[in-house]
Amino acid sequence: MEKLRREADAIITAGISAVLPDEAVKKAMKEMPVPSGKLILVAAGKAAWQMAKAAVGEVKADAGIVITKYDHVKGDLPGLKCFEAGHPVPDQNGFEATAKVLDLVSNLSEKDLVLFLLSGGGSALFEVPFVSGDELQGITRQLLACGADIVEMNTIRKRLSQVKGGRFAEICSPAQVFTIVLSDIIGDPLDMIASGPAYPDSSTCQEAMDIVSKYSLKLTDEAIALMNLETPKTLDNVTTLVTGSVRELCKAVSTKCEELGYKSVILTDCLECEARDAGTMLGERIKENIGTGEKLAFIAGGETVVHLTGNGLGGRNQEIALAAAPIIANLDAAVFSFGSDGTDGPTDAAGGYVDGDSLQLLEQNGWDVETALADNDAYHALSCINGLIMTGPTGTNVNDVSVALISGDHKSAAR
Repeated sequence: MEKLRREADAIITAGISAVLPDEAVKKAMKEMPVPSGKLILVAAGKAAWQMAKAAVGEVKADAGIVITKYDHVKGDLPGLKCFEAGHPVPDQNGFEATAKVLDLVSNLSEKDLVLFLLSGGGSALFEVPFVSGDELQGITRQLLACGADIVEMNTIRKRLSQVKGGRFAEICSPAQVFTIVLSDIIGDPLDMIASGPAYPDSSTCQEAMDIVSKYSLKLTDEAIALMNLETPKTLDNVTTLVTGSVRELCKAVSTKCEELGYKSVILTDCLECEARDAGTMLGERIKENIGTGEKLAFIAGGETVVHLTGNGLGGRNQEIALAAAPIIANLDAAVFSFGSDGTDGPTDAAGGYVDGDSLQLLEQNGWDVETALADNDAYHALSCINGLIMTGPTGTNVNDVSVALISGDHKSAAR
């Protein structure tokens, strides 16, 4: 089991290192036009500081602002002002920082260029709402609790925002906007990543109202009216490049597994389901294949969802791991899952890890897996068995990856 944990840690490190935005941003910037006027740099999202750091090594901005999650600013950047704000629930610091951005880009000319560095988390971090901050926070919490997926969440959030759904690009006009995107959404839908501040919106008012109905969202009359206010469908001042995605993360994880002697199988890079169902699936995949004597690794990238039914602490990756613990009990195997940004839900953990010994350890510490999952308390359950994956903020954000490892040390199905 100690060897499995060491290998899991090595796989996590290799995966994250491979999708850091530095080289990708530098490569994308080779296609950026040189403005005859001012160059304004705006970075928003969980990876904003790291992306901005890479950019200022290549160009000198006349002015710029970075908005990222708390504890994600790692130092000063020349010529830029850095702000930290709330995620996944937006807060006043984010509203005020975004307002400063709007002041910066509101009176630009056609000679100027906005270099816009965008990453996941921008939906919460880059925001000036049409409604009150309290109402936006309440709607965001409703969306998080009901299990809405990221596309559904962003369809709603676009219509409540002065900057989302292409509206930021409109504010920048007539200046051109050159956007470099680090994708955290399956399929890289550019109008949904960080709610598409600088991309034409493909979602419709009817889709927004369908989501309101589907989840019985409680909205004020003002918010309902905004659901029926259409977003920009065309923009003529935007160029957008995608620099990274969960596909690259899965490939990097697979490569490291192969280096460690595993036969690696990427099951999907489009995982979309309940977190605990994903954990069950990975556990069952282990049970189906553990008798072969081979070292096997099964990899699934994407983004699962959690329905909040309790008052505990955790995140989707921690729930994936915890749900797998009973299925792989007493097997020479492990399941782990982590967010590439280093955070999972409202916790300081990147994800969770379990192996064949975890169920017994949980029970010895007084934990029942089903009870912990029902209370959404995977964090505290895993913390008492050293099952939390702690990376700290990574500087990137290209979604999540889950891995099932079979050690191959024993041909029997159980130890």
